[in-house]
Amino acid sequence: MTKLRPCIGVFDSGFGGLTVLREMVRLIPNADYLYFGDTARLPYGSKSAETVSRYAVGAAHFLEQHGAEMLVIACNTASALALDSIRAGAHVPVIGVVEPGADHGAQASKGKTVVVVATDATVSSHAYLKALEARGISAKEKACPLLVPLVEEGWTDHKVTEEVARIYLDEAFRDGFQAADVLLLGCTHYPLIKPLLQRVAPEHVTIVDSAESTAGVVAKQLAQSGERAAGKPGLKFFATDSVEKFRRLGARFLGQPIEEVQHVQLSE
Repeated sequence: MTKLRPCIGVFDSGFGGLTVLREMVRLIPNADYLYFGDTARLPYGSKSAETVSRYAVGAAHFLEQHGAEMLVIACNTASALALDSIRAGAHVPVIGVVEPGADHGAQASKGKTVVVVATDATVSSHAYLKALEARGISAKEKACPLLVPLVEEGWTDHKVTEEVARIYLDEAFRDGFQAADVLLLGCTHYPLIKPLLQRVAPEHVTIVDSAESTAGVVAKQLAQSGERAAGKPGLKFFATDSVEKFRRLGARFLGQPIEEVQHVQLSE
């Protein structure tokens, strides 16, 4: 990249990737961001790897056509199932969320034992398990399917969410993983309930947020490339379904109001 002000495209099947965008805006405020939420075709978890690849590559091309010089795949399912296809089809650098999260989790674990919480689709892919084991870490994955709808309902500090999370984590930190010292958040919805998860996790556990980890990798890459920019972040949003719902729900994930969303329709 040669521009003084980088343009970064961020892709997700829905709203969760906005937590990644939020962290990037915090770490790299002097950049332009394009966010594409494929809300008409979510959830990706129920679709085949081939279908996810096709959707994700189409979104990557859309973002490139709108000026993205780097792509961040802020979707755990797409990162797990389609990252190689996206990289093969893209003409710019591509960063997923799995590898940065696994790197950070491995570095944070003194006992080399990590518990990963994620959606059913991400757990079924075993992407985090493979990435952590490749780094010499003993890992256990736990699917937590009820947490995403609770977060989207806005129940981020509700007693029901806390009880559900407690049940999941009690199950996760069993069967030889009582001493696991890192809880890796393998879903981009989960940062919104990080304080709640910290309360119900064992006291000795450090929480690693793959959204933060990914933003850190992007910031490091831009620093190495010599990028220099000035001014406030530029934010543009694209969604394939209701723009009103995107504005309403998206603001929770981004942590600030979303003023304008452009509706787009990609061909199959």
